[in-house]
Amino acid sequence: MIQRTFVPICSFVLIILSITLPVSAQQVRGVTDTEILVGQWGPQTGPAAPWGAVARGTDLFFKIINEEGGIHGRKFKYYLRDDSYQPAKTKAIAKEFVEQIGVFAVVAGVGVATGMTARDYLMENKMPWYGPVTGVYNWIQPFQKYLFALYPLFDDEAYNLTGYLYEKLGYKKIGLFYQNDDYGKQGTIGVERYLKDKEIDLVAKVSAEVTDRDLGTHALKLKKSGAQAVIMLTMPTHAALILSETAKIGFKPQWATSNTLSDSALMMQITKGLWVGMINSFFSELPDSNHPLMVKYREAHKKLAPQERWGLFYYAGIGFAEPFVEGVRRAGRNLTPDSWVKAMETLKDWQGIGVPVTYGPMERQGGKHVFYGKVRPDGSCERLTDWIKITK
Repeated sequence: MIQRTFVPICSFVLIILSITLPVSAQQVRGVTDTEILVGQWGPQTGPAAPWGAVARGTDLFFKIINEEGGIHGRKFKYYLRDDSYQPAKTKAIAKEFVEQIGVFAVVAGVGVATGMTARDYLMENKMPWYGPVTGVYNWIQPFQKYLFALYPLFDDEAYNLTGYLYEKLGYKKIGLFYQNDDYGKQGTIGVERYLKDKEIDLVAKVSAEVTDRDLGTHALKLKKSGAQAVIMLTMPTHAALILSETAKIGFKPQWATSNTLSDSALMMQITKGLWVGMINSFFSELPDSNHPLMVKYREAHKKLAPQERWGLFYYAGIGFAEPFVEGVRRAGRNLTPDSWVKAMETLKDWQGIGVPVTYGPMERQGGKHVFYGKVRPDGSCERLTDWIKITK
């Protein structure tokens, strides 16, 4: 006797629908037929608040994309949250993004300690995270499928910056003032690595805690060292404080710093003019650049966000979102975390207003270039070099 198994019609229909329906109808987190939900945290308040402009710049970019019709018929819905540069708040925001809002991806996000509270949780939930706004190994080691770093590594950046001061400008006595966290420590590795290669000593190595506000003794240590040039790896508040203290005691070395403090107009304001002469590395175009995209974004800024100051921290938020959106575009209509990952892995020397970006199946460090500039008395920057590849 032959037994026949009958599949109920409703079950058969569900099977067929699961095969034929577009991905958006299968409830991909943060993706609907008309929208893509994206989140970002950033310090809108607190001592690192100047960096909060990054998240607001990303908002402008998504508005521009939406005005142009979105990507494959979908527009971006953007959620910005203030974490005040406090890891506990960042951790809570990450949970909100996953469990309450259900965003498709996180874009950017300032801070190492803050981001590290969210990294493993986001990866466990297979949530794409593009371009943490720091250049540390934490984002690429260990390898994380859904995490793509853009920011040039602080280690490599500091190595090359030290070399620029030593070889190109001739400073032989180099000191260091740094923030005592992963940001400052990983930059310190690069400074010390270069000097070790040249068999010379770092004349001063002075650190400050994130919560420090009295930097008088720090300034004295730097002066006593006799440093001709000092590299600073700090947040904006500490940069202003150390320059104020060294000015009081008549210590005027050649200062140089990471691209983390490359918004020269803002830094001129908060240092009350003491930022003049600062040598910066940069990983995106200068504010007055005639690059076609910069011209386009400046015009959109006037129209869509006139209340915001056009400055490097602000439009860096555009630069951090550009490659992410290119990945969404390449992924096509059937957008999922995995299709986005595969699309991102096809980027080869792709460039918007920032560094050339390259990824691959096992390559998650996208940005490997900077250029150098020097701050003029009016707060603008003189570009000193072309793009320089900074990998060792």
